Amino acid sequence: MQKSFTYEQLRKAEVFRIAPTDTNYFAILFDPANSATDAIFVIEIFNVDGATPPNSHSDAHEFFYVLHGEGIASSDGDELPISKGDALLLEPGSVHVVKNTGKTKLYTLTVMVPNQDFSQLIRSGERVALDEEDLAILAGQAA
Repeated sequence: MQKSFTYEQLRKAEVFRIAPTDTNYFAILFDPANSATDAIFVIEIFNVDGATPPNSHSDAHEFFYVLHGEGIASSDGDELPISKGDALLLEPGSVHVVKNTGKTKLYTLTVMVPNQDFSQLIRSGERVALDEEDLAILAGQAA
């Protein structure tokens, strides 16, 4: 009998940086490769001064919930500051960027529905690891 849930521990999650020069990386919680979903759920971590490249998804909504840090989100020329506790939902087709403007790393829970091959793009990158700062902040053990 198949379980009615999928479970992941952040410490055991697979972590990737899409390109060697990227300033953000992803801890995959759930995606089509490890669960029965057509979405992707990640913890996205932005280094200080890090940002996503400008990007767009023709059919997917992308959701960011800020867990720690602060930044600026821009979409189709509109900008707004984001910080811990803020939620942002981007519409399909919008050209957007999220940039860390704080003095510490920026952490977001990022969800894309549907996945629209984002999982495959992330998994095609280089494997990296969460550091002790990442694990402490995400466990609520650091300021």
